[in-house]
Amino acid sequence: MKSKLGDALNWLKGKSVDYADCRYVRREVESLRVTDGVVDTMSRDVDVGVGIRVLHKGAWGFAGIASTKSGDIRKAANRALQIARASLSAKKTDVRLADQEVFRDHYRSGFVKDPFGIPLNEKVGLLLELSDHLKTDQRIKTAESSMDFFKTNKIFCSTEGAEIEQDIVESGAGFSVIAYDGNEVQKRSYPNSHRGDFAARGYEFVEEMSMLDHVERVREEAIALLSADACPDTETDIIICGSQMALQVHESCGHPTELDRVLGTEISLAGGSFMELDGLGKLKYGADIVNIYADATIAGGLGSFGYDDEGVRAQRSPIVENGIHVGYLSSRETAPVIGRQSNGTMRADGWNRIPLIRMTNINLEPGEWELDDLIADTESGIFFDANKSWSIDDKRLNFQFGVECAWEIKDGKRGRMFKNPLYTGMTPKFWNSCDAICNRNHWHVWGVPNCGKGEPMQTAHVAHGTAPARFRNVKVGVSK
Repeated sequence: MKSKLGDALNWLKGKSVDYADCRYVRREVESLRVTDGVVDTMSRDVDVGVGIRVLHKGAWGFAGIASTKSGDIRKAANRALQIARASLSAKKTDVRLADQEVFRDHYRSGFVKDPFGIPLNEKVGLLLELSDHLKTDQRIKTAESSMDFFKTNKIFCSTEGAEIEQDIVESGAGFSVIAYDGNEVQKRSYPNSHRGDFAARGYEFVEEMSMLDHVERVREEAIALLSADACPDTETDIIICGSQMALQVHESCGHPTELDRVLGTEISLAGGSFMELDGLGKLKYGADIVNIYADATIAGGLGSFGYDDEGVRAQRSPIVENGIHVGYLSSRETAPVIGRQSNGTMRADGWNRIPLIRMTNINLEPGEWELDDLIADTESGIFFDANKSWSIDDKRLNFQFGVECAWEIKDGKRGRMFKNPLYTGMTPKFWNSCDAICNRNHWHVWGVPNCGKGEPMQTAHVAHGTAPARFRNVKVGVSK
């Protein structure tokens, strides 16, 4: 395959292109889902193809082909070149790529148990057992459990001489229940909502979740929510659990620091950003204790890899330091705008898509608190757990998040449960109200396999390392 990609690149060199790269991608995906004791999804798909980018006289062209034949790859290369030539008429300025070290390497993600080698009856059997245990009360109307596995082989070659192969295995699982008493509907999930938790690991990651150990608690909390008090409409201190903090970071820091959004070149799907260029190094994004990093080097992180889809090595780079906005997620094309090198965030969700700036592992660095001590230090407040809904404006400034459940904190103790809770705020004001973050004992990298961006939309695998955190004087209420 490397030889076939090299032949296509040599042909493009003969056409005097500025630059070109080829990406071979083979992805295998297995999805399993059980609903109310019935296997309703059991699929395994394989997708293979080659995508080619061409930069010609400062204009981009891209084409892909669902084939690995040399002749077909050459045809795709020619089509990408023709598209680049056609793009010249719409070009406003020449594309210039930042200089980049050229790598020849083979990266492999770590795993102990290949999830595709685990017998199907073992995986489905666990999902069925979860469903059986969850449905032991008539008020539980729906019980769903699922697993998803991914195996990706990628080869990247460029006219600059890069030759990089990557093999990445990813696994995820989770379960949820819906309780109904004739009037009220409530949901609880484990270990996170939206199909659970994911990592660049093997089946051992699913085993370590110990899902059966949490069935009773999740089921009983869903039932308890049916008769719980509604979340009060007030302004109070809040503590947000780690998984909800992951979504908070994702929506209010990850997306608005994508430099293509800031520059307005990728804005149609979900808007732009309030984190504009004139605020770089100046904007007081959050309190002094708020430190957020993009780190694609974390072992097992769903947003980890060896190299991005421009051949830039994975790295750790600051986004917010001591509350100050200091960095963006960038590409070889956008980084020169801010006088920097690419920090390796260009990725496509398959061979037939052009790479975009995507989040890696965007992490809120841990603080110093034990969770029990943080609750004990909170005289009056609410603890928010597990996302249910979210809304944020197209500048990523004003937001509202609903969660599955919450608990009152009174005199340093967790008390009664609240149903249908939500909190709302404005991003800089909210993050500047953060006065405590739990320590590394409570820090976890939450995998998010469904981050959408682009037109046509691409779905990226990203992650967020977070721990529970406290925010002062936040507006809370009840979702309708």
